[in-house]
Amino acid sequence: MVFSTPFFLFTYFPIVLLLHYVAPLKYRNALLLVVNLIFYGWKKPIYILIMFASIGIDYVHGILVEKAKGEDNDRRARRYVIQSAIFNLALLGFFKYWDFIARSLAAVGLGFMPVLGLELPIGISFYTFQTMSYTIDVYRGDAGAQRNIVNFGTFVTLFPQLIAGPILKYKDLADQIDERSYPVERFAAGVQTFTVGLAKKVLLANNLGALWDVYKAMPLTELTTGGAWLGALAFAFQLYFDFSGYSDMAVGLGQMLGFEFLGNFNYPYTARSISEFWRRWHISLSSWFRDYLYIPLGGSRVGKGRLIFNLMVVWAATGIWHGANWNFLLWGGCYGVLLVLEKLVWGKALDRLPAFLQRIYTLFFVLVLWVVFAIEDFSHLLPYLSAMFGAAQGGFTDGALFYHLRSYLPMLLLALCGATPGVKLLWARLPEKLRQILCPLLILAGLALSTAYLVDGTYNPFLYFQF
Repeated sequence: MVFSTPFFLFTYFPIVLLLHYVAPLKYRNALLLVVNLIFYGWKKPIYILIMFASIGIDYVHGILVEKAKGEDNDRRARRYVIQSAIFNLALLGFFKYWDFIARSLAAVGLGFMPVLGLELPIGISFYTFQTMSYTIDVYRGDAGAQRNIVNFGTFVTLFPQLIAGPILKYKDLADQIDERSYPVERFAAGVQTFTVGLAKKVLLANNLGALWDVYKAMPLTELTTGGAWLGALAFAFQLYFDFSGYSDMAVGLGQMLGFEFLGNFNYPYTARSISEFWRRWHISLSSWFRDYLYIPLGGSRVGKGRLIFNLMVVWAATGIWHGANWNFLLWGGCYGVLLVLEKLVWGKALDRLPAFLQRIYTLFFVLVLWVVFAIEDFSHLLPYLSAMFGAAQGGFTDGALFYHLRSYLPMLLLALCGATPGVKLLWARLPEKLRQILCPLLILAGLALSTAYLVDGTYNPFLYFQF
């Protein structure tokens, strides 16, 4: 099921909200578990079985880890953590990477692994990371084991963030799972946050995605250098407003149900370095790899050789997490190299540059690497990158470029404003009474306009569903 559909907006979620607030407090998690599973299995009920397996395995292992720690048997506790991690990684690996490995081996003449044609269970990259971190948190003493399997199942399956994040860490949500409050202010903030996210997705991401589709599908003989950069810019905005829009919607839905999730984006396109960009983009994933992979490997408090190794391992994992294809591994590897260079070579020189040059430097690499991220076929990727750097078969500019610039200029300007904190700062400076009047009007306008687009438009799922 998708948030940005009339059925979810005007049927499913209102019913869930009504049932949630009518139900007695002690039954709300059980109700949420049921509606979570209905949401997840709406089109593919069979995948609920995988969810049950994940819940059961990690619920049991959390208790086993805590018991072993209580008996001061650290070795046994670590063994249970490893078992949990192996199960989660095997589950993710089988569905997401089996066919990728089989095809890669077949390409070099090793055809002993059959291509199974498996369909990727939606959201599996997100919820396997959540459940895997749960047993680690229990082992570290950051959270106690959850003894109520309904409450644990509710954590794993929370539908606002189940299929595209943000990735929740159990230690950040444990208290809210067991008991939470329902202040009116939180609900109101949730409605506002959800509407902003819906507008980002429907009004900005979908429209700018149409521009990227033009340049991605354009014959390479017609692609110009200017067009290649415009296409990259369109994709950068599409992906940002698509994913940050989903994250806002998830946070807003959570607030309406009494939860507080951490934000997942903090205006990443205003970053002054690649390091800062990744502190602002997909924060829940970056912090997950930091807490559960980078720091256990030794982090940055190691020698230069080990630091390079740690960064490259983390970014290879980050790349392949996004997709089972060589372009994602290349994309992650390039970011690993850039971060190594910032830490060991030119980081101090970069800090001395004017802010606008730092931002140009960051956006240059981000735009180039978004193309690597977006185009999985290397026979198309390499000519597209060549076009960006002046080797376009269509020349530097053409009439189509100026036509698309004129047609999409208002949308690009809106995207530029929305990708910076300027609008938020301007809103905060308005008188309180004026904001109280404008806020409900803007919410209604955003819902109405987004609904009109949804009714008139075609199905357009969130990009991160495929990961």
